[in-house]
Amino acid sequence: MMKKLLSKSHFYHASLLLFICFFILTAAVKNHSPDRENNGGSGQKLLLFVFGDSYADTGNKMKANASSWKPPYGSTFPGKPSGRFSDGRVLTDFLAKHVGVKSPIPYRWMKKKGSRARLEDGVNFAYGGTGVFDTLVAEPNMTSQIRSFRRLVHDSVFNQSQVQSSGVFFVTLAGNDYSAFLAKGGTPQGLPAFISSVVNQLAVNLKFLYDHGARKVGVTSLEPLGCLPRVTVHSSFRECNTSQNVAVNVHNQLLQEAVERLNNQTNSSTFVLLDLYSTFTRVIEQKNVAPGSMVFQTPLKPCCMGTSDEHYCGSVDENGAKLYTVCSDPNAAFFWDGAHPTQAGWASVYSSLKPTLQQMLA
Repeated sequence: MMKKLLSKSHFYHASLLLFICFFILTAAVKNHSPDRENNGGSGQKLLLFVFGDSYADTGNKMKANASSWKPPYGSTFPGKPSGRFSDGRVLTDFLAKHVGVKSPIPYRWMKKKGSRARLEDGVNFAYGGTGVFDTLVAEPNMTSQIRSFRRLVHDSVFNQSQVQSSGVFFVTLAGNDYSAFLAKGGTPQGLPAFISSVVNQLAVNLKFLYDHGARKVGVTSLEPLGCLPRVTVHSSFRECNTSQNVAVNVHNQLLQEAVERLNNQTNSSTFVLLDLYSTFTRVIEQKNVAPGSMVFQTPLKPCCMGTSDEHYCGSVDENGAKLYTVCSDPNAAFFWDGAHPTQAGWASVYSSLKPTLQQMLA
């Protein structure tokens, strides 16, 4: 009888131990998130430094000059305008999550009280509407943004060894240089030479980042400009403009060659191309989409648009009355306005970029 009780007691203890081990293992698996713990295998917390335009801006652009600070922007996240050119999160936010940090503080906010504590995640230098050269907005172009980063390193806000070991750099270029070129009287005949100058300057900027410690750099290709709603509106959002996309492909081919040259010159795979052209195209055409990508029924049609050609998302009249319409479900739309994806759209793009991001962080 005693032997049976001991045997039974041993069984209960063994079962309890097994349950505890299972619980701990389950909790560990549950709490492990590959999107929050990608630190390149070093175990060291990473820093995210962001440069570029409205595809990356999370609040740098001045409130008086930007629709991103007006309703209905930010209606999905954080529930009010936050300086993001979307209904919610933009690509920077998804990349920050992937790197394992909070979305870095916008550079313009650094003078605010308590902002120094936010520097542990990095800094976002991107301003909506900018390019590698001066465009149609007064905000700092990419070269100026990188100089601001250099000043922070020079002033020991970040040291170069810290930047080299922990820094992840994200650079976007969404095409504002080309819009400005045409708006300032540039001709189609002069476009090929201008494309070369844009890519060359972008390569100079990337090399400058390398010279100041950057060792993990993701740079976006140009998205299919001919598929943006401000272009497809002329076909009632049914088809892309192939002529514009031909020019985009010239830019992207030159950029790919420039990135390959930089990697050869620096004897490393420091620079990684984040292919927005292919990711946008796959989502729009619903072909070979990545796991986690949504299916958008009318991907070329924006969720938010002006009530006439003269108005845009966020427009109001002198009495504050809305001169725009918003779709009932932003999560069902790929594009938010005439040029920018919704939060759901960026989530789908991010899903497609994940393998490349893993390569960058390896």
